Amino acid sequence: MTDTPPVHDPRQIAAFLDGVVPDRRSADARTLDDLFRMTTGWQPCLWPAGILGYGSYRYTYDSGHSGVSLATGFAPRKAKMVVYIMPGYANFGEVLARLGPHKLGKACLYLGALSKLDMPALEELIRAGLNDLERRWPVSPS
Repeated sequence: MTDTPPVHDPRQIAAFLDGVVPDRRSADARTLDDLFRMTTGWQPCLWPAGILGYGSYRYTYDSGHSGVSLATGFAPRKAKMVVYIMPGYANFGEVLARLGPHKLGKACLYLGALSKLDMPALEELIRAGLNDLERRWPVSPS
């Protein structure tokens, strides 16, 4: 993902969450932080580009390219909340159908207001994504 290591300092993570705007997005970011902590059992790390990541994994592709990435996490963007499940969402159609309004990228799930979502379905997606990732690469807690 990057050569820059993530930040593990709880004060910097709290400051990051304090800086999320607007207020509604800030409240949703705190809700997601609680959900990810509860679901993964891990503390967040602040990755470059404003991503809170939970867990990490080392990868090496067939091309020889290797690196370290977050295992799962989210980024509070102004337009949408972005949830990252690193293997992607291809096998999770049934859970996505229950989730509520969303858009998909390869490993990105774009969410509007959390109040419109089925939060147990989101928790299920986070866990399923981690389980899928762990079948491919060893995952380490953060």
